[in-house]
Amino acid sequence: MSQIKETVLENITTSETTTATDLPPTPRKNEPVEDLRPDSTSELESTPQQLEKSTIWPLLWDFLQTLLLALLLYGGIELISARIRVEGSSMHPTFEDGEVVIVSKLAYKFGEPQRGDVVIFHYPNNPKEEYIKRIIGLPGDRVEIRDGQIRVNGHVLEEPYISEEPNYTYSLTVPAGTLFVLGDNRNNSNDSHNWGPLPMKLVIGKAVFVYWPLSKFGVVEHYTFDLESGS
Repeated sequence: MSQIKETVLENITTSETTTATDLPPTPRKNEPVEDLRPDSTSELESTPQQLEKSTIWPLLWDFLQTLLLALLLYGGIELISARIRVEGSSMHPTFEDGEVVIVSKLAYKFGEPQRGDVVIFHYPNNPKEEYIKRIIGLPGDRVEIRDGQIRVNGHVLEEPYISEEPNYTYSLTVPAGTLFVLGDNRNNSNDSHNWGPLPMKLVIGKAVFVYWPLSKFGVVEHYTFDLESGS
């Protein structure tokens, strides 16, 4: 009997030992446990850089789009308009020295000059300079200045905008392709009565708006002469 019991115990011990080797070892107390999860440290470290890139590029693209749009708008505005600063008193009292005027470059692309229009042009004797004057005569008009009055085709012009009546005498028939222009400050203006008719090709555009100083802010008033009634 004694031998039989030992054999059974021996068999049981051997079986338990075999079964135990099939299981993972049980960690002892205070022994660190191996983390079998995927190592995500490298992913966490790269995330801020990826986030920074994903933030910078959209902002840069938005900035470039805004810049391009601004340049296109500026170029478009420059094509259809100009800004000039009035210097001197030749257009007093309509315009004063230092006023800033917006000029429409398209006014005479889609329309014709009219008597009474205020125009900006390159000075014929020095095209680098820009002048501002009022149209008095169109091609074919007969202009006469005498006795303090201006006559166009025999009709006296009523001009409420001038500073004083002209104290000189002048007459001509306006040639084709030109305009006869005068400053509103008749006796203190370098204009067509000094250097002759203005070639249309030198006209920049029509004055349309004053935006500086703010006290003069507003639309430029143009006068249309009714030659039948003289106004």
